[in-house]
Amino acid sequence: MSHLLWFRSPAADWFEALPLGNGHLGAKVYGRVADERIALNLDDVWSGDGPRTLTVPDGPAVLADVRRLLLEDGDQLAATERTRALQGPLVESYQPLADLVIRSASGDPADYRRSLDLRTGIAAVDYTVDGVRFRRETFVSAPDQVLVWTVTADRAGAVDLDLALDSPHPVAAEGAGGSYGVVGRAPSDLTIEYRERPDPIRYEDGRGIGFGVALRAHAEGGTVTASPDGVTVRGADRLTVLVAAASTFAGWTVPPGRDLSVALAEATAALDAVAVDKLRERHVEDHATLYDRAELQLGPVVTLPTDERIKAVAAGGNDPDLVALAFNLGRYLLIASSRPGTQAANLQGIWNQDRRPMWASDWTNNINTQMNYWLADLTGLSECFDPLTDLLEGLAASGAETARILYDAPGWVSHHNADIWRATWPVGEGGDDPVWAMCATCGVWLTAHLMEHYRFTGDVEFLRERAYPVLTGAAEFVLAMLVEDQDGVLQFVPSTAPEHHFILPSGAKASVDLTSTYDIWLIRELFANLAEAASVLGLSSELVERATAARGRLPKIRTASDGRLLEWPTDWQPSEPQHRHQSHLYGLYPGAEIDPLRTPEWAAAARASLELRTAGAVNGGWTAAWLVALWARLFEPARAAAVIQDYLSRLVSDNLMHRDGDIFQIDANFGITGCIPELLLQSHTDVVRVLPALPAEWPDGSFRGLRARGGLVFDATWRDGKLTEAIVRATHAGTHRIALTSDHVVTRTLAAGQSATLCTTSAP
Repeated sequence: MSHLLWFRSPAADWFEALPLGNGHLGAKVYGRVADERIALNLDDVWSGDGPRTLTVPDGPAVLADVRRLLLEDGDQLAATERTRALQGPLVESYQPLADLVIRSASGDPADYRRSLDLRTGIAAVDYTVDGVRFRRETFVSAPDQVLVWTVTADRAGAVDLDLALDSPHPVAAEGAGGSYGVVGRAPSDLTIEYRERPDPIRYEDGRGIGFGVALRAHAEGGTVTASPDGVTVRGADRLTVLVAAASTFAGWTVPPGRDLSVALAEATAALDAVAVDKLRERHVEDHATLYDRAELQLGPVVTLPTDERIKAVAAGGNDPDLVALAFNLGRYLLIASSRPGTQAANLQGIWNQDRRPMWASDWTNNINTQMNYWLADLTGLSECFDPLTDLLEGLAASGAETARILYDAPGWVSHHNADIWRATWPVGEGGDDPVWAMCATCGVWLTAHLMEHYRFTGDVEFLRERAYPVLTGAAEFVLAMLVEDQDGVLQFVPSTAPEHHFILPSGAKASVDLTSTYDIWLIRELFANLAEAASVLGLSSELVERATAARGRLPKIRTASDGRLLEWPTDWQPSEPQHRHQSHLYGLYPGAEIDPLRTPEWAAAARASLELRTAGAVNGGWTAAWLVALWARLFEPARAAAVIQDYLSRLVSDNLMHRDGDIFQIDANFGITGCIPELLLQSHTDVVRVLPALPAEWPDGSFRGLRARGGLVFDATWRDGKLTEAIVRATHAGTHRIALTSDHVVTRTLAAGQSATLCTTSAP
């Protein structure tokens, strides 16, 4: 199966290095021989010195002005500019931690091979120097919370190395015996990368998140000597290096701890607790337990190096097995960057090399954070979903204060950007474009994930204890923000189509208007989810009654004269007809209101919109991922397959991770893994569809462990484009309608734990 990335040379740069992680500690392995560098990150090391107070004056008065400008004056340009007065501080930035530097006086390596086994989570480097065969392995253990680096040789006494820790932050080092470590702090104040000032990175004594990184070397044979300069190993037969890290981050509501020695002591305690001989076994068992829950096979396995395969696809070749490898990589990356108790995967997962990373490597919540988690429940990684729930609960708590200060509203709100301190306001301090800053329904979108998690898992306790309170708070806010227009329609004001301007008759660009189509879909879905959750929980709620009544008074979904779905209330000229966001198509995917079989008129309008949006080259890897799902939901497999081919041809680095010049965003990798299954299994309607949009380029294949809503787990095999076998297992009892072809639907009632084999020739 397609579980291996491998190469004939070391990584040329950080982008091509191989990723490892346990949700908390991340690493990128270059695979160099004489001067190896393993870049480290810790998920809670960010800039900043604690939560900030939102000090926007006269928020409700500004809101009243914006509503008057739109509802009475029809002045979208003035309304857009007025919303700048609602902008609070910029977000803080996710930080690099340190580099593990490994130097050896090696000659030129021969028979070199660098690899990452996705199933074991182990990166390896094999090579020969002066007749000695070496093997290096690196992994990051979740059970033991350490990075493990080993080197073995087929000749005794051949391991001679110097080890050290380097950091872009000021650090102090200490070392003795076989142990060594550094302590330091992230910047206390940092200017986001797209803003300039003379001193953008600032360190202040005693402020900022502190960290400690501890290293210990265990050698078989030879000698190990540690000092504040690092660790020296001479004449060893085998070497195991352990690295652990901890921070002084104490939660998003309080300033970080000040004592750096506490962080180093915590990291050292992790090293003290491990059983070295059990590390690899424990790591592989833990990782494989999650990774083996799903699998995709598309055609025969190709054994060429990964970078050579990407070049072949870019030259026009068809490599379905590379698609399967990209799918498996996304699952691997989520396991590596999102575990219970860790921070949610951010814009770069947990991997970042820059103190001023692009877009702060934050949580960007008008699609990017959401896309990170499209794959979680779908591929059986429900545990990996937990950090997103934690993030939402923090945003709901922080966002209640933002809703009060800015809008004098109950409930909670979260806008476009969030950071570890749970910023929820529109950011920019008056200097950022409202086209992205002024998106007040990002939290609403995030709540949809909670309901989807329940639909996949059937976890009623989760729905009651964690999801429902967050849903009710979001609904309270939205209901308070709805205002009647002159026709009695309830408008959500201010509203945007994320990151997309429209052009006014004057030629000016604006972005704020009455309710955008994007917001209509989100609010309709929120109110429906609230009612469904209350019904499941047996609750009677005045809030649900109000939301249900309001849902019927929202603006209607509008179409243009040429059949497109309108993006804004008026058929404004878009500033970018091929804009990267498909926000007005939310109802098609990830929403579920548009369906070719149930709502053919809406589906036709969505198709017309998509034709316009995709008339040019795809702009960005995450955009490509979204397009795959949109075309799949429209039963357009050829269009989806063409997007996947384009993605693999020009939007990934040699290691299959997204790359656009010097920009890395992990949402593309997560998104492609979450969207490919839409071609193979759909469960967003009352009928589960097996192989609803199978591309002709994938004539033979199979999948195992894909989840469907309703607590179903599917395995399927097809040959020559035809389904040959499908097996369904139920995690809880229910009756389900399953479409095996477009005109063959079977009904199965299954008890919890029961399986059934479905055949395309079986009687209904």
